[in-house]
Parts: sequence; C-alpha cells; structure tokens
Amino acid sequence: MHNLPLPLAAFLAGVLSFLSPCVLPLVPGYVSLISGASVEELQSSERRVLRTVMLHSLTFVLGFSVVFVALGAVATGLGQVVNQYHSLLSKIAGIVVIIFGLHLTGLLKIKALYADKRLHEIKGGASAMGSFAVGFAFAFGWTPCIGPILATILVLASAQGTVWKGIVLLAVYSLGLAVPFLLTSLGVDRFLAFYGRFRRHLHTVEVLSGVLLIAIGVLIFLNNLRLLSGYLSFLNRFAL
Repeated sequence: MHNLPLPLAAFLAGVLSFLSPCVLPLVPGYVSLISGASVEELQSSERRVLRTVMLHSLTFVLGFSVVFVALGAVATGLGQVVNQYHSLLSKIAGIVVIIFGLHLTGLLKIKALYADKRLHEIKGGASAMGSFAVGFAFAFGWTPCIGPILATILVLASAQGTVWKGIVLLAVYSLGLAVPFLLTSLGVDRFLAFYGRFRRHLHTVEVLSGVLLIAIGVLIFLNNLRLLSGYLSFLNRFAL
C-alpha cells in the first residue's frame, strides 16, 4: 500500500479543481446544459429527469476523463523519453509549479490563466453523445482555469515509471473531479444550498491550493517527491 498516497493526492487535486472559483459556480449550468433540463426541473427530483441527468452526466464525465487520461499517458511517455535530462527537467518543472502556485495565491497574476475558452456552441441536451462532446470540450476549454492543479498532476505523472501508472494517476484525478459533479447531478437543490454557504470560502480554497502547489513545486525542484509520500503516509491506515 506504499503507493497509496500519490493517487489520493491526485483525487484531492480533482476535488480542488471542482472547487475552483471558475468551475464551482457554473456546475448547475453545466448540468442543465448536458441534460437539456432547466435548473427548476433539476430541482423537481422527477424520476424521468433524474435518469436523463445521470446518463448525460456520466457521459460528460467520460468525455473530460478521456482527455485527462490521454494527457497523463503523453506526460508519462515524454518523461520516460527524456529521462536522461531528469535533473534539469525536475528543476524546470518545479519552477513552473511554483509559479502556478503563486498565481493561485494571488501573488503573481498570469492573465492567460483567466482566459474563458469554453465552447458554448456545443449543446449536450439532445443526446448522451452530445454530453460526451461537452465533457471533451470542458477538458480543453477549462484547462487555463484548472491548469495550475492539472499541470502539477501531469508533472507527477511524467515521473512515473510506466505509462500505465501515469494513466491511473490521471484517471484518479478525473475521478476526484467527477464524483462531486455526479453528486451535484443527483441533488442540484442541495448543491445550491451548499454553494450558498461555501462561496465565501472560494478565495481561501484557491490560496490554500496555491500554497500546496508551491510546496509540491519545491519538492519537485529538489527532486525529493518521496517526501510527499512520507507526509501522506498516515493515510495508509485507511486502506487496511
């Protein structure tokens, strides 16, 4: 179970991506978009609507998961190819992750990461395949926003020994993003109540995410990522 902490970190990274200020407020809108139902209909808990919402939510999740998992495979493959430059690339990657962390804390503003590249013309309500297309577009269109966290997971994937491990890592990251999205699909009214209480904490979550990325960036720069597993080793007992 010594490999457990890194996947758990990837899962938590997915949850943090979901909680980011440019994703969380728009989740009901995405659920409405992919299901073809209004927010009022989503709150009605009608069985027919719920079945459609869940089917389309699952295909939406599959759409963005395909993209993220493919990115994980590419990152790991590239990491293996350039392994001879591992020391130099670790320092570069560490600096990049630290910069992303500074951006999230607000100490350094990177305008490109505020870009809105969502593909609004893609509609998902007509079919499950349409929802898959929206999920696919979500992965690419929202990458500037969730990019700092996603990039850190891709850096960790590039350091994995096999492409399969990189794929698993990004699959777990996608799961961390998917689970709260699916839970929202099951209860939009409860999500709206939660968001009403939580939104005042969005900036705090962003800053804490930035601090975490800075710490991980320093570990990557020092080529000492094994410390991350050491810090999270207490989580192993939950797998017993």
